[in-house]
Amino acid sequence: MHQSNRFFNVRLAGNPDGEASADNFLDLEQLLAMARRQAKTVAITAAAGLLLGVVYIIFATPNYTAATSILLDDSLGKFADEVSPAPANMQTDTIILSQIAILKSSELAEKVVRKERLDENDTFMNPPRSIFSGVISGIRTVIGFFNNAKPTNTDLSAADMKREYAAALLQSGLDVERQGRSFVIDLTFTSNDAELAGRIAKAYADVYLSDQLDANFDATQRATIWLQGRLNELKANSQAAALEVERFRAANGLTAAKGALVSEQQLSDINSQLILAQADTARALALYNQYKSILNAGPEGAVNNAAVISDQGGTSVIGTLRARYLTITKREQEIVSRFGQDHPQAVSLRTEEQDVARQIFQELQQVTESYRNQYEAAQSRETSLREGLNNATGKTSMANEALVHLKELEQNSQALSNLYQTYLTRYQEASQQQSFPIAKARVISVASTPTDPSSPKRKLALAASLLLGLFAGGGLGAWREYRERFFRVGEDVRALLGVKFLGYVPKLDMIADEKNLPPPSEGQAPVARTNITRLAVDNPSSLFAETLRNVKIAADVVLQGKQSKVLGIISVLPHEGKTTLAANFAGLLAAKGAKTLLIDGDLRNPGLSRRLSLSTQKGLVKAVMDDQPWQNSVIIDNKTKLAIIPSVLHRNLPHSSEILSSQGMKKLVDEARSIFEYIIIDLPPLGPVVDAKAFAPMADGFVMVAEWGVTPRALVKSVMQSETEITPKVLGLVLNKVDTKRLAKYSSYGSSEHFMERYSSYYIDQA
Repeated sequence: MHQSNRFFNVRLAGNPDGEASADNFLDLEQLLAMARRQAKTVAITAAAGLLLGVVYIIFATPNYTAATSILLDDSLGKFADEVSPAPANMQTDTIILSQIAILKSSELAEKVVRKERLDENDTFMNPPRSIFSGVISGIRTVIGFFNNAKPTNTDLSAADMKREYAAALLQSGLDVERQGRSFVIDLTFTSNDAELAGRIAKAYADVYLSDQLDANFDATQRATIWLQGRLNELKANSQAAALEVERFRAANGLTAAKGALVSEQQLSDINSQLILAQADTARALALYNQYKSILNAGPEGAVNNAAVISDQGGTSVIGTLRARYLTITKREQEIVSRFGQDHPQAVSLRTEEQDVARQIFQELQQVTESYRNQYEAAQSRETSLREGLNNATGKTSMANEALVHLKELEQNSQALSNLYQTYLTRYQEASQQQSFPIAKARVISVASTPTDPSSPKRKLALAASLLLGLFAGGGLGAWREYRERFFRVGEDVRALLGVKFLGYVPKLDMIADEKNLPPPSEGQAPVARTNITRLAVDNPSSLFAETLRNVKIAADVVLQGKQSKVLGIISVLPHEGKTTLAANFAGLLAAKGAKTLLIDGDLRNPGLSRRLSLSTQKGLVKAVMDDQPWQNSVIIDNKTKLAIIPSVLHRNLPHSSEILSSQGMKKLVDEARSIFEYIIIDLPPLGPVVDAKAFAPMADGFVMVAEWGVTPRALVKSVMQSETEITPKVLGLVLNKVDTKRLAKYSSYGSSEHFMERYSSYYIDQA
């Protein structure tokens, strides 16, 4: 189970309703706890990254960067070029990018090489290389062996090839960029020699301006030569076309007045008059048709349409009659609404209304007749003008063919004249530009010799290496947190296993490796060992002793009413410290005056007997399997009066579980219950053997021991779930070999582990 799952389970255990919100999954406090736990890892990784940065700075070759700025200023050519009213000649993005490409080109680089003789400069041609550059160059060389070699140009001489190599080196150290959205181009060159970098950057700007002048001059000169030849040809063609027009006009009698033929002027005048006459005829016809349609609608329709005629500028008489008609109609409607249709006044008004309508109709008839006369007069005038136009057209029809050809000749002559004027203007502009060799660019920032190296940037390199180290440390710390699968705090025990947490046993640095201690042989003096089996007795005010007292209280509470309590000390894996805890627990009980029996039940690996340096040949096996009384195998500790039944080492004892579950073992336990208040038995681990499971029916309870930060949580959980005979009798779990200095890092603020250092004044370790 991962560390995040542990946090999740801890939160669920603290929620009595079993509800967990997103805020309780992983809070800031848990993140800070992770940071505290992994601070050392992050610090070491960051220090390593910083050290790599220092190594890089020491071995890296310092480079210097010189910079110059070039402004593409189109206004510099205003004395040579004509002022354009539109911004068509302004530099566009495409033009600026083209200038950048020119600055980066190999041709310009070769010009700089020739100008500064860089191919003869050993400092430039053979720059010093750093270790990293050497490694990269070696890799590229190896890769080059496996690639198809490009064909080399054998026509080039050694000097040319050397010059090309110098140009390639020059381009590799060059950087050209546009400054924002401006017309300024920043050119920088980087070299290991500061003076050389400034000289090359300045030379680049000078060569670029000279190249601009040369390109403008060459282009203008070529254009001038071509335009001069083209102008001579156009001039001769234009003169010949003009002479041909005049000869044709004289041969065909096409005289002109005010720029046009006389017959054409007459035809144009009659045509204009005819157009006006047609407009008058159309207008008179429209008015006549309008009034005629009104009359055709009858008197009632004429009255209704009189308003339209009045709005279009009709006669004032019709307008007056129309106004009077509306007044009578309105008065009639008022009388009818008040007195009815048959009222005398209403009848009189209707009669008057009909009379006015009749007058309006008569007036419309007169106006319609007058418009008919106007239409007939306009039509007669139009007919007369049309006949005159036909006569004038007939007079000029004979010259039409000649006139068409004349116009064609005139258009050709005019086109050649315009083309000649255009090319003449271009020729004059080209000649003017050739006389003013001005480049449309200028240097606004002259390159100088740099004083400080541009790379490696010490502060930036150190900051980057430190930052990378911090990121690597954070990733390593996160991986370690992800891999966290062990018991760290008591809340883990309660949340995951659902058993009581009995306390912490601090790590005892003086514990010897019991795997490497051989058992004492009979008659041989015991090997000098640290007496870790009496730590709780010798230090009754220590945290170790306090945890064991908590185990006693838990046993007394759970097994309340039993005069004698049989407690098995178990663990899941070997070497978790259960033997040390069993010996100290039994010794502490005996020191307090309780009659206590300690049994070494680990028959295959009797670590308790080795730690107590017991060399007797009478042990648990003989007490159980032989008919002799078990009391003969008991050894009494002189100081605490603790009774101990050791286990003699048997290397070939495959049936240890049968011994622990035998009737002899049951008889021993039953008889011991009548004598002792506490019977503590050190049992083998649950993982490798089934001895503890075989002894489970005789035990009243079990105390489980797990090594802090070593025993996997998932393993303990799976073992407890599978051992259905042992799990119900487990009184609680003790975390052994705890690093009390690191314990607070795995706890949340407010937990007892967080204040472990403040509790230290109550614990006195005298060992």
